Amino acid sequence: MSSWAATLTGPVLDAGCGPGQWTDFLAACGLAASGIDLVPEFVERARTQYPDLPFEVGGFEAMDAETESLGGVLSWYSLIHHSPQDIQTPLAEFARVIRPGGGLLVGFFEGATVGTFDHAVTAAYRWPVAELSQKLATAGFEVIETHTRTGSGHRPHGAVTARRLP
Repeated sequence: MSSWAATLTGPVLDAGCGPGQWTDFLAACGLAASGIDLVPEFVERARTQYPDLPFEVGGFEAMDAETESLGGVLSWYSLIHHSPQDIQTPLAEFARVIRPGGGLLVGFFEGATVGTFDHAVTAAYRWPVAELSQKLATAGFEVIETHTRTGSGHRPHGAVTARRLP
């Protein structure tokens, strides 16, 4: 994540920020970072833990951010709660708010096929890297890099780094 952050200029949004630890990490990298999350309790915890950073309650399907106003968006395990039928909406919104050349980093659970799995909070989906990469391309991003990792006793994980096309 630090190598991705080093490529960014301008404000960056942690979309689905949870309790704010990655928002704080991005700020520590020298970025003007903010966070948004649907869960009010997470946002309150983030505001308490990181009082110098801006956090708001909300989704990222229709954000208040101005068009092409962000240098990047971090979506670390937040898109997993969007169904295959609905995922293009937040991806299109990310493409709207990220300036051309800006970065997107998506973390997710990886699998051979798109499918649901049991998650502690709500329904969640795993994605093959190639299929999620295609969704990003359709939304206006160029995929720069992909990663997968699997640990013993854990679900496979994936990450895609992308750049907003002009």
